[in-house]
Amino acid sequence: MTDFRVVLEAAWLVRDVKTTDDAIGVAVSEAGKRLNPKLSFVEVSGGTTYCPACNEPIGSAFIVADTALVGLVFEMKVFDAESAEHAERITKSVIGKSLRDVPLKVVEVTEFERKIDKGERKKEGKPEYKKEGKAEYKKESKAEYKKEGKAEYKKKRPGRM
Repeated sequence: MTDFRVVLEAAWLVRDVKTTDDAIGVAVSEAGKRLNPKLSFVEVSGGTTYCPACNEPIGSAFIVADTALVGLVFEMKVFDAESAEHAERITKSVIGKSLRDVPLKVVEVTEFERKIDKGERKKEGKPEYKKEGKAEYKKESKAEYKKEGKAEYKKKRPGRM
């Protein structure tokens, strides 16, 4: 099983805008609202198109009658996929559920390697909880409070009244 980075492009319709920069900003914001907080791992950005005459990159937004068609780019990492096609299907399924009625097209699928192996993740993760130290502390304090009585225990516990 390998890991893939999948890039999709989408066509997004934005109404009541005057400039292409505003249209791209509104489109990215609306797409982000639909994806977040459930799909916060998906990166959203405005797409770029190249001029057919001079090959200069330009923002992919087209405005007519204060309505814009904006090209957006969605990027997602898929872990432990069986193949590139499997990663494409997973990405389209995950993003497509939140973005109903938005046409999606796969632009690029690239394989990448994780920086940390599964075995190393456990070693570098959060430190293990020391049950002995905390349990001993609780037993000692409860034992001290039990000697004084149950009512005294509630009064002396921090954070309680």
